[in-house]
Amino acid sequence: MSSQPFNSSAFQPFSGLYAGKTVWLSGATGFKGSWLAEWLLSLGARVHGYSLRPDTTPALFDQLRLEERIENEIADVRDPAAVRKSIEKAQPDFVFHLAAQALVRYSYEHPLETYATNVMGTAHVLEALRSLEKNCAAVIVTTDKCYENREMDYAYAEEDHLGGHDPYSSSKGAAEIVISAYRRSFFGQSPVRIASARAGNVIGGGDWALDRIVPDCIRALQRGEAIAVRNPAATRPWQHVLEPLSGYLWLAARLSANATTDHRPLTSALRPPSSVLCPLDSAFNFGPEKEANRNVGELVCEVLKSWPGRWDDQSNPNDFHEAKLLMLSTAKAKKILHWQPTWKFETAIARTVEWYRGVNENAASAERLTQRQITEYVVAAAKQGVSWAR
Repeated sequence: MSSQPFNSSAFQPFSGLYAGKTVWLSGATGFKGSWLAEWLLSLGARVHGYSLRPDTTPALFDQLRLEERIENEIADVRDPAAVRKSIEKAQPDFVFHLAAQALVRYSYEHPLETYATNVMGTAHVLEALRSLEKNCAAVIVTTDKCYENREMDYAYAEEDHLGGHDPYSSSKGAAEIVISAYRRSFFGQSPVRIASARAGNVIGGGDWALDRIVPDCIRALQRGEAIAVRNPAATRPWQHVLEPLSGYLWLAARLSANATTDHRPLTSALRPPSSVLCPLDSAFNFGPEKEANRNVGELVCEVLKSWPGRWDDQSNPNDFHEAKLLMLSTAKAKKILHWQPTWKFETAIARTVEWYRGVNENAASAERLTQRQITEYVVAAAKQGVSWAR
């Protein structure tokens, strides 16, 4: 190992492929979308957002002043004509489809909206991409909950059965089937490359959604109240939001860089059997190492190390069904993309609480804190020799 000091200016994340490129980003006003937009801006990309208005107050999108810094279009993925018009106008080099109805409890109350957004919204994006006549790498984001979860001590791999007990989970499983069908049926001779990404439970500063454990913790701590925990025994693959985003960015970069060498043109309008598809044109899990598979009670206790307070167990056996055990295998991402997570569980929690406490003390510091944490994450990945950060 070299004894030379680390030089953070001596590397280009994602091989510098985003500089000067146009990125169409659905869900830009959401939590993950806002972090991704901020990161893309730092990489020199032009970001065209396509989203509904932020649905929380505060909203990270507003805290980062992204309305002023990207070209943002307020529109709905449930409108196929609007999606097509937007993509045709943007002529993107990269597409990240993050727009979704992402809450389990809400999906029980609004199942049709959930299916319309998550299944048909995805189909609308894919249909619009069919008419794009230029090289474009598209990553369609779903979730770890797309698997038929049997709640075993088992890490789900990309070839495992899709399913879902609740409307949200099943809508994401259905979206994955739509993605696979479109990829094999319509993109054989297309310059557009299609992959899907499945991530674990993400945490990070700026998530203000209801019915998510970290925002619930922060709101209670801000008020000086006990944190109400409804499912303390539920185990999830917790990861900082920058972890899956690095996977999405690297997957799209690899798709783009290999557009001419890996994408074999066909004489038929249909895709060949999946056995001869390029491995990049497929689904990828992006999750943490096994040590980060912790239950909700452990997560809350870790939060309280950085922001002291208390919590109450309010579990209710008559509440709606929610999976108690879920783990992801990232062997495929490690083998094909040479991707791996960077921050351990404790670091992810500490950085998350650091962001919220910083903004709680100075509301104007959100943009600076977000940019600083992106830089810290990239530097940490480069020091560890992670492929995308070299």
